[in-house]
Amino acid sequence: MNFIARFTSFLFIIFLPTLAFSAATGEQELLDLTSHTVGYLALAVFAAAYILVIFEEQLHLRKSKPVLLAAGIIWILIAIVYQQHGYDHAAEVAVRHNFLEYAELFFFLLVAMTYINAMIERGVFDVLRGWLVEKGFSYKVLFWLLGILAFFISPIADNLTTALIMCTVALTVGVKEPKFVAISCVAIVVGANAGGAFSPFGDITTLMVWQKGIVQFSEFFVLFLPSVVNYVIPAAIMHFFIPAGSPDPVDGEKLKMKRGGVVIVVLFLLTIITAVSFHNFLHLPPAIGMMTGLAYLKFFGYYLKRTVHKEADYSEDRFGQGVDFEATHPHSNNPEGFDVFAKVAGAEWDTLFFFYGVILAVGGLGFMGYLGLVSEAMYGQLGPTTANVIVGILSAIVDNIPVMFAVLTMQPEMSHGQWLLVTLTAGVGGSLLSVGSAAGVALMGQARGIYTFASHLKWTPVIALGYVASIYVHLWVNASHF
Repeated sequence: MNFIARFTSFLFIIFLPTLAFSAATGEQELLDLTSHTVGYLALAVFAAAYILVIFEEQLHLRKSKPVLLAAGIIWILIAIVYQQHGYDHAAEVAVRHNFLEYAELFFFLLVAMTYINAMIERGVFDVLRGWLVEKGFSYKVLFWLLGILAFFISPIADNLTTALIMCTVALTVGVKEPKFVAISCVAIVVGANAGGAFSPFGDITTLMVWQKGIVQFSEFFVLFLPSVVNYVIPAAIMHFFIPAGSPDPVDGEKLKMKRGGVVIVVLFLLTIITAVSFHNFLHLPPAIGMMTGLAYLKFFGYYLKRTVHKEADYSEDRFGQGVDFEATHPHSNNPEGFDVFAKVAGAEWDTLFFFYGVILAVGGLGFMGYLGLVSEAMYGQLGPTTANVIVGILSAIVDNIPVMFAVLTMQPEMSHGQWLLVTLTAGVGGSLLSVGSAAGVALMGQARGIYTFASHLKWTPVIALGYVASIYVHLWVNASHF
């Protein structure tokens, strides 16, 4: 079934709405290449690259590699055609526009990933995991705790990290109950995706909508109730299938947060506030605020490095050990030391380069004119509500990043409520299939053989019920936005 889903993903990607650069100067016209040989060749290149992305696990080929190459080839084709028509700099202007879009997203995500890596290294999430494991909750209580924590942590941390932490707990306590693990993983994916839908920081799609200025920071929170419904309805039904009883006590290691862990959490929240303030009050890109927040972490990292020797020496002298700290604690293995550049290096670089390839590749396809065709077919003929619901379904089959970029660049004529609707559907639609979100794909690898495409698929009707219900709740509760 996993192969069928990935092959279906390939079929849909060909018809995927694509990002376009719509700004044309008065000295040139945008060429319609949708029926040109170069246009067909570009589609074939992108489709071939995405086939390799679909079979990433089977080929053991990083997903960023094919899309990076495809992006370069597509823009080469565009540049050649435009030069043949006497427009020597048209491709340059267009690709700079797309690159700027990516640069803002890149630096924002890089800072967020660095902070998350720092919190992981300091043991912030390990302490939470240890607390859940040692409390001895019943399976049913644990099921709800894992889903609810995923729902409320993902708006701040990314849904991938959140899902992995919660899945670790499920695997630890459910070692004798694989059914509990399988159902909990489904609820964790749904909860993490739903929680990310009402926060600019919860998902890449919401981040793009916020950075584009279409939805303001505070306006995302009107999606809170629809997001709750999206999670609670399937979770309430799954509750009746959770095994009774409690897991055996787990004698785990006593997990302790490293020095500075709490401060880093506070600095991350302060960084978020800085980014929001830059956007709302100074009208500067949020990425600039995030980079300013990175300075907070770098200065604190400097403090940790300067004080770790003093604290370690003091600790050892108290017990009269007389041990030379430098001799016994080399920098590379220092458990209390802190290197901010190591946290930057630990960012998901494959994911960041994948975003680059997707944005530039689909940007090229859109520049050729394919965006106009799809926009007319979806929003012109079907209407915004139907089109936005379809966007959410597409997000379960293909990556929601290019889908949302396409919608943002289409800029279809629709009300503010419809923009909120597409933000909701693109965020939670990926829960319909295990391959529909980064959280689902990661959990299939972490709980291999227990949480699978098929085990998630049998709950798809229940998840779809929550998906539809969340849409109706949004149309009802937020009717004033339409």
